[in-house]
Amino acid sequence: MSTPRIAPPKKKWSWRSQAFRALVYQVVAVAVIALLVLYLANNTATNMRARGIQSGFDFLGGAAGFDIGESLFAFDSGEPYWRAYLVGMTNTLRVAVLGIVLTTILGTLIGVGRFSRNALVRGLCLCYVEFFRNMPVLLQLLMWYLFFTEVLPVSTEAWQLGPLFLSKGGLNFPIPVWVTGQVMAAWGLLAGLVAAWFYRGYAQARFEATGLPRSTVLAPLALALACGVAGWILGGAPTALDRPIQGEFAIENGGSLTPEFMALMLGLTVYTAAFVAEVVRAGIQSVSLGQSEAASALGLNRGQTMRLVMLPQALRVIIPPMTNQFLNLTKNSSLAVAIGYPDVVSIANTAINQTGRAVECIAIIMLVYLSTSLFTSVLMNWYNARAAITER
Repeated sequence: MSTPRIAPPKKKWSWRSQAFRALVYQVVAVAVIALLVLYLANNTATNMRARGIQSGFDFLGGAAGFDIGESLFAFDSGEPYWRAYLVGMTNTLRVAVLGIVLTTILGTLIGVGRFSRNALVRGLCLCYVEFFRNMPVLLQLLMWYLFFTEVLPVSTEAWQLGPLFLSKGGLNFPIPVWVTGQVMAAWGLLAGLVAAWFYRGYAQARFEATGLPRSTVLAPLALALACGVAGWILGGAPTALDRPIQGEFAIENGGSLTPEFMALMLGLTVYTAAFVAEVVRAGIQSVSLGQSEAASALGLNRGQTMRLVMLPQALRVIIPPMTNQFLNLTKNSSLAVAIGYPDVVSIANTAINQTGRAVECIAIIMLVYLSTSLFTSVLMNWYNARAAITER
């Protein structure tokens, strides 16, 4: 004879319920914040109308009326403001993405170097951290900008290193002539990166299952490059390059990086890398010393111990503060206006001077940085969840 199934008790929404009180508090908090925002917005609009100040985002469709010195795509002064903001946003993302990649590499190398057996390497890494971490980032940006604009020679006397030219006009370098082979190479490299991602997961799974280490850096890198070369060969293996040449007044042809971009990139990278190095050092020190001793007992050398044992376990400590440094780098890129790099803040300042729509332009800046920061946080939280230790 089966026992009767007892229905779970119904939830009673009473003030004695902790869940009910928490829900009420959250609803009240959201309502108060919404009312406060509406009050501020209405008060701002009323004051602007009383002073005869125009408001609204309709100016975004009007002609910008100014040129932008550096852009990833063509921009003309007759194009609308929204496209100018798009140029500024791409310039900001360009610095943020490249800066995060370079900062991660440099900061990790310096953080690992703090554990080197060579006293000179340890000392140099320590001096790097203490020097760049204790100097204001704006001062470092100005220092790099003065180096590129005052120390380097003029374009007619540029320093040449092979096909590269370095001068006050920036860094000029050869670029491939974009034909079918280059397109195939790009698609091949993309396919190789996807294949390298899956191979890296396979190598880590095999290492956990068998204990036999497989390359998780060089092999994926070789796979990605091999796919890119294969695509290049299938596309006809073009070798034509657009090389820079010494002109009468400036370096002509080829690709170039402006002094403003290089100063901003170097300043943000070396500054943030000092903090990333300390994050990596603290993460490695958080791993028990017995782990490295056990790895040595298994016959792993110091490089394998650091790469296969210490760093994977330190990731759960490294990733959260590393996310903060990535966010700081992205937000610090707004200081580009001090050295003339046309990021979204610089474009907004010009738009404010021409249209007088200060509230709207500042709101766009806030939206851009809020969106990029939230997107970075989402990606890093996803990676943090993957790197976390799974309990059995």
